[in-house]
Amino acid sequence: MASLFDTPNLAPLAERRRPHRLQDYAGQTHLLGENGVLRRYLAAGRLPSLILWGPPGVGKTTLALLLAEELKRPFTMLSAINAGVKDVREVIDRAKKQAGTILFIDEIHRFSKAQQDALLGAVENGMVTLIGATTENPSFEVIPALLSRCQVYTLEALSAETLREIVRRALAEDELLSKIPVDVVEDHALLALSGGDARKLLGLLELVVQSTPPAASGRVQLTDAAVQQTAQRPLARYDKGGEMHYDVISAFIKSIRGSDPNAALYYLAVMLEGGEDVKFIARRLLILSSEDIGNANPNALLLAQSCFQACTVIGMPESDLILSQTVIYLATSPKSNAAYTAIRAAQAQVRAAGVHPVPVPLRNAPTKLLKELGYGKAYQYSHNGEGNFTYQEFMPDALSGTRYYDPGDNPAEQKIRERLRSWWQEKYDY
Repeated sequence: MASLFDTPNLAPLAERRRPHRLQDYAGQTHLLGENGVLRRYLAAGRLPSLILWGPPGVGKTTLALLLAEELKRPFTMLSAINAGVKDVREVIDRAKKQAGTILFIDEIHRFSKAQQDALLGAVENGMVTLIGATTENPSFEVIPALLSRCQVYTLEALSAETLREIVRRALAEDELLSKIPVDVVEDHALLALSGGDARKLLGLLELVVQSTPPAASGRVQLTDAAVQQTAQRPLARYDKGGEMHYDVISAFIKSIRGSDPNAALYYLAVMLEGGEDVKFIARRLLILSSEDIGNANPNALLLAQSCFQACTVIGMPESDLILSQTVIYLATSPKSNAAYTAIRAAQAQVRAAGVHPVPVPLRNAPTKLLKELGYGKAYQYSHNGEGNFTYQEFMPDALSGTRYYDPGDNPAEQKIRERLRSWWQEKYDY
């Protein structure tokens, strides 16, 4: 018997369900709600160049299309996977004849520096309005010159309520699914395996409805078991777009800070099996290497940096070995948060009391006038002193003797404490 899904050239459900009106767009109410910033731009009839940053399947491409439609602006789309500098320049040349062109670049983080540079002039002079979509942190993946010309807006993983509404509307409104009687008995597996990705959700929904025989009642029963059987994978216990994402990374960091490599490896495995971005994990290890180890073992930062670079180049699945090595090293390393507490204390001082004048001997004296005013006078070049040290005042007068850095209780920083005490005697009470 022929299936409804045997229609030639049938588009996937996710494509069939792509909204054509902004009011049908699901989620991102922080941007598109009544007081959302994008809603305000639309009301004003204008749109700045912007970067849409968020996980896969949350509607970045659809949002770009709808923004252009709402403003009745010419729309051109490029994929960073197969577009080059030549393609960018051709789009810009066409935009000269079409005022207000919106240029959407999917996966803009894959653009090289040269490709991003090619956009700068057209974005700066308003010849095109750029909308870039990325799953990667723009601060790391988009060149500063282009980033400074764009507003960055974060799209969130879709909530369970939004995903349920997408399923409900697909079953009720899709030209094919609406002809099949479906009972949603359970949806936990469907939502969990989608990971907040609407495209994955709709693809899985279509497969389950296609492959699940009707019950005796003649209706398809959508259950967790049916979803898992169709997906051929067990129910995900880690949702990288949900609350557990934050719980697991918190436990992971605290386990390393607490010097428990076994617990840290367990939480690392949970994240890797759940499909967590390895660069996200590696970035957190970079932060931890300074925040929780610091000068107790300066090599920790070097290894964490190497880990991040290697994970960026290699990706999964091989990055699991590099992460494992780094996690074990950091967890078993001596710990110190002295660097963290030192900079926080200095920042608190500046915020509370403002900026004090730099002592005159330390000031730069590039002109004759400044030299006559005494700038740089009485400064003692440290390398001329015994042991490359000369006792002198570096702090502003009001802060003389203030100590921010207190070396940690570990062998490496105890040696630092001894050097500081030898240099500064009683000045900083080391």
